[in-house]
Amino acid sequence: MAENINIYFTGTAGSGKTTMVAAFKDWMNEHGYDSIPINLDPGAENLPYVPEVDIRHWLRLDEVMEQFALGPNGAQVAAADLIAINAEKVREGFEDMETDYFLMDTPGQIELFAFRDGAPHTIDVFGRDRSMIVFIFDPTMAQTPSGFVSLLMLSATVQFRLGLPQINVLGKADTLEPEELNEIMNWSLDYYALYNAVLESSGGMEKNLAVELFQALDAMGALSSFFPVSSLEKTGFEDIYNVVQQVFSGGEDLEPR
Repeated sequence: MAENINIYFTGTAGSGKTTMVAAFKDWMNEHGYDSIPINLDPGAENLPYVPEVDIRHWLRLDEVMEQFALGPNGAQVAAADLIAINAEKVREGFEDMETDYFLMDTPGQIELFAFRDGAPHTIDVFGRDRSMIVFIFDPTMAQTPSGFVSLLMLSATVQFRLGLPQINVLGKADTLEPEELNEIMNWSLDYYALYNAVLESSGGMEKNLAVELFQALDAMGALSSFFPVSSLEKTGFEDIYNVVQQVFSGGEDLEPR
């Protein structure tokens, strides 16, 4: 298992995590690379891929609701902690599998994965040294300067919280008009373009606060490694793959299986 790479796909609800896992799996197959999808969402219903390992074999959201007499929100919080309790069993389910990549489909609500104490434990059990995060920006939220900055801050918080190498991607890029996509990509590449856009649109935002905010984001590297990705068109996946190789293999490509 030590040679496998764990890629955790996360982002806000509706950003397209599960769809991207399925599409990236297909892209890997088309390019001769082997990968195994693993579902870590106990509340998942209709998955667009067949998970080789599924947390729902040990833990299901509806069963948590019934067992502990909880509503949907309370059950999701409880389930997030129960994932960590079952992490060893899940790991035993895939530790002997032969593959290059495990594609981890995380729970729909990002706070259930990133901000509960169980998440770092689960990552440790699965193998921290060979793990990284793909953080997906929701294109609807990313279209405004304040929304884009909010996602940058959330992304930086997730990386700080989990302590893993991370790549930021703009999901569902095919849903954007060319000028919208160009503007978002310009913000990701040009510190001052984003800074000026925030100042122009923020109204009551104090200039000093904006300066401090951007200095913090810049210091954390939040404005780097950003790529548009379309699960529908299967574009941008080569960028994700290349970053993974740079992190774990010094940029050297793996031999297709």
